[in-house]
Amino acid sequence: MKLHKLEAPRGSRKKGKRLGRGSGSGLGKTSGKGHKGQKSRSGGSIPRGFEGGQMPLARRLPKFGFTNIFREEYEIVNLDTIARLDIEGEVSPEALAERGVIRKNRKLKVLAKGEISRPVIVIASKFSKAAAEKIQKAGGEARVV
Repeated sequence: MKLHKLEAPRGSRKKGKRLGRGSGSGLGKTSGKGHKGQKSRSGGSIPRGFEGGQMPLARRLPKFGFTNIFREEYEIVNLDTIARLDIEGEVSPEALAERGVIRKNRKLKVLAKGEISRPVIVIASKFSKAAAEKIQKAGGEARVV
């Protein structure tokens, strides 16, 4: 191989289009742009996502997620919180709301963080499995409303 004998592969070097150089060239007069219309004008490029004046899809769609109107929110209380409160008998959402642990008229879910040693009847909308087991082990009861 000698440097003065190197050649580009066939077809890799192609001359560019010479536009507007007379009708004999095949690309004279309108220079391959056809007649009239937005694309034939100078600066006549169409923006990405343009839909002919119709409101583009990117602007029709909502931008910030969505709100599930059927979502149920629960106030969460752990067993260590219930053990800390000196409530005898039943621990209900109303009793917890009175003491400012949860907000009024909210569903309650009891989770198993912490331990409970005394028998207590806990009334709530939901219990984690572990929380229900710990309450029953202490001699109490987990009631679902």
